[in-house]
Amino acid sequence: MEGSMLTISFGSWMELPGLKFKDWVTSKRRNLKGDRVMPEEVARYYKHYVKVMGLQKNFRENTYITSVSRLCRDQDDGGGQDRAISAQHLPMEKSKFIKRNWEIRGYQRVADGSHVPFCLFAENVVLATGTLDSPAHLEVEGEDFPFVFHSMPEFGAAVSQGKLRGKVDPVLIVGSGLAAADAVLCAYNNNIPVIHVFRRRVTDPSLIFKQLPKKLYPEYHKVYHMMCTRAYSADANPFSDYTSFPEHRVLSFMSDMRCILQGVSGLKKILKLSAAAVLIGSHPNLSFLKEQGCYLGHNSSHPIMCKSNPVEIDAFTYECVKEAHLFALGPLVGDNFVRFLKGGALGVTHCLATRQKKKQHLFVERGGGDGIA
Repeated sequence: MEGSMLTISFGSWMELPGLKFKDWVTSKRRNLKGDRVMPEEVARYYKHYVKVMGLQKNFRENTYITSVSRLCRDQDDGGGQDRAISAQHLPMEKSKFIKRNWEIRGYQRVADGSHVPFCLFAENVVLATGTLDSPAHLEVEGEDFPFVFHSMPEFGAAVSQGKLRGKVDPVLIVGSGLAAADAVLCAYNNNIPVIHVFRRRVTDPSLIFKQLPKKLYPEYHKVYHMMCTRAYSADANPFSDYTSFPEHRVLSFMSDMRCILQGVSGLKKILKLSAAAVLIGSHPNLSFLKEQGCYLGHNSSHPIMCKSNPVEIDAFTYECVKEAHLFALGPLVGDNFVRFLKGGALGVTHCLATRQKKKQHLFVERGGGDGIA
């Protein structure tokens, strides 16, 4: 992301206990203006927090999870053989299988690039993967051409490396959310002409810009103002630096770096591009769970989506409704801002601490470890 971009949340909203964000960021730069900060500062703050709090032993970097599955014990096998089974047996109260814990498999990428596999077990698992793993696609012809980007970091890198500087043809940006607005600002601030395409009307009340106060987020309201006032008209030529195409969609991309747009009226228009950025959201990658994690959503027949089909959880404990001892927080449950993560983490921690106290109480009552799972 471009260095000049600022977070939506205030810096203080994202601080963790024991280290005030403002104190930390002030020690790094003197010209602290306003409450919003740069995303890379937040990332550095969290890395520093892990170090200063002595939490390194609790983190494993460059780790990739390939499987998270229930590990159950068959009561009838005298040897107590553990094995993973299909979770379709688990909800049955009279099943001979008893829920025990989780088996997590994956690998860690080490310095020489090789992969070291591992397998570990846990009583509880918390899903906090976010939803940026798989950018959403338009599913149109030519979308896999190399001049079509699907993430803000990719597009921002192309701009910062000067790959689009001096191009006569505009960049096409698709989407009406904040990621698309970031891309518009990135190109616009680097004197790269922009064609901005989105399917909604500019008066749509659900547009994110209508939820942001103008005084706190002037750059996003600048984009929204341009979306409204610099819309394409068949009676006039496109603006030289920015032109919006409300209620339009991309039909296809062509190998000669052209694209075909279609408006709500059905009329089509062909445009020549220097690049395109399709920023219409993203989906989580839950391939390490059975059914890609779909069974955890409010609608188990659809993929997990942060807006339309988040993971269904208990509102207080953040435990998955359809899977005991599995928790989820962040965008997976619809909490899309970093500042909401603390509430989710606190909910999970309170639940686990309460259960642990109950276990200890039960242990004392029974006078030992017999019967303690």
